[in-house]
Amino acid sequence: MRIILVLLGLSFVFSCKSEPKSAEKESKTEVSLMAGSDTLIYPEEKHFKSIKQITFGGNNAEAYWSFDDSMMIFQSDYNKWGVECDQMFLMQLGETFQDTMPPMVSTGMGRTTCAYFLPDNKHIVYGSTHLADPKCPEVVLRRNGKYLWAVYDSFDIFVADLDGNITAQLTDTPGYDAEATVSPKGDKIVFTSMRSGDLELYTMNLDGSDVTQITDELGYDGGAFFSPDGSKIIFRASRPKTEEAIAEYKELLAEGVVQPTEMELFICNADGSDLRQITFLGNANWSPFFHPSGEKILFSSNFESEVGFPFNLYLIDIDGRNLERVTYGKTFNAFPVFSNDGKYLAFSSNRNNGGTRDTNLFIVEWQE
Repeated sequence: MRIILVLLGLSFVFSCKSEPKSAEKESKTEVSLMAGSDTLIYPEEKHFKSIKQITFGGNNAEAYWSFDDSMMIFQSDYNKWGVECDQMFLMQLGETFQDTMPPMVSTGMGRTTCAYFLPDNKHIVYGSTHLADPKCPEVVLRRNGKYLWAVYDSFDIFVADLDGNITAQLTDTPGYDAEATVSPKGDKIVFTSMRSGDLELYTMNLDGSDVTQITDELGYDGGAFFSPDGSKIIFRASRPKTEEAIAEYKELLAEGVVQPTEMELFICNADGSDLRQITFLGNANWSPFFHPSGEKILFSSNFESEVGFPFNLYLIDIDGRNLERVTYGKTFNAFPVFSNDGKYLAFSSNRNNGGTRDTNLFIVEWQE
C-alpha cells in the first residue's frame, strides 16, 4: 500500500556521473518541464533521457498528474513545510521546491494518503483520518523484526477543490477506505476497503454511488490503477496460503496492520473478471502503473535483494513476460507514474539525498 511512505523515511530507505546535456527545444506553446540534466541518471537507465529533481527534503511520493498534465498532486511529510505526517501538496508543471513550499491542499489535520485528480482538473480525491482525530495517528513500523504498514480504520475518501476545501465525502463505512485512483475514462474510481472484513478492491462512480466489490480472495489487495483505456486494473496483493501465514495475516489485520514484505502483481478486467497473477518473483512487488501502451507494467521490486533493499523499477508485459530492469539505484526507487501523454515519468527516489533518508520526487523524459 502506498502508506509505505512512512516506512521509507524511517527504515525501508531502501549519482552517476556524466556531463549535463541541453534539453531539446520545446514548442513555444508548451511549458518547459525539464532542466535537461542527466547527472542523476545511472548509465544503465536507458529509458531516462533527462531528469529533474522536484523536492529536496522529507519523504515525498504518490505524485499523480492532472488529466491535462499541467499539474501534479503529491504527499509529503517534510517538517520544514509545517507538517508532522503526510499531507497533500499541489505543483504546477515545471515547478521545483528547493527553496519554496508548494501549496497544501489537504486540511493539515490527521494523516492523508493517495490523492488523485478528477477529470475536471479542479478537484482531487484523497484518503484522510482527520474526522477521527486532528492529530497524526500513531505510526507502526515494525514488530518482532518485521516491517508493518498501518491500515487505519479512520481513513475515509474525500473530494476537495484545489484551494483545499472539502466538497464531498465519498465513503463513510466503518474501517479502512483509501487508495483511490481514477480511470482515464473519467467514469470510475477504484479503491481499497475493509468493509467486507478483508482488504479488497472496490469500484464506485465519481460521486460515490454504485459501489461494487471486484476482488474477494484472502489477503491485502491495494495500490490499484486503471489501464490507459480504462478496461483493466493492475494492483498488488498478498496471498497467504499456509495455515501459519493465514493466521498471522488475520491476527495482524485485526490489529490494523499488514506485513508488506511478500506481495505480487495481479491484473483483471475493470469489473474484476479474468483475474491473473503476472509476477512470481518473491519479496515485495508493488506500486505498479501501466505503460502508455497498455501492454506493459512499470513497478517497484526488491526481488533481487537479500536484505530488503534496494528497490528498483522494472517493466513487465501484462502477460508476465519480458521482465526488464529500468533503474539501477542502490537504495530506493518506486511510485512510477506516467503522464497522460506518455512523455514523462514521475517517481520517488533516494538518489541525490546527500546520504540522508530523504525520498524525493523526480520527473524524467521517457524514451523507449
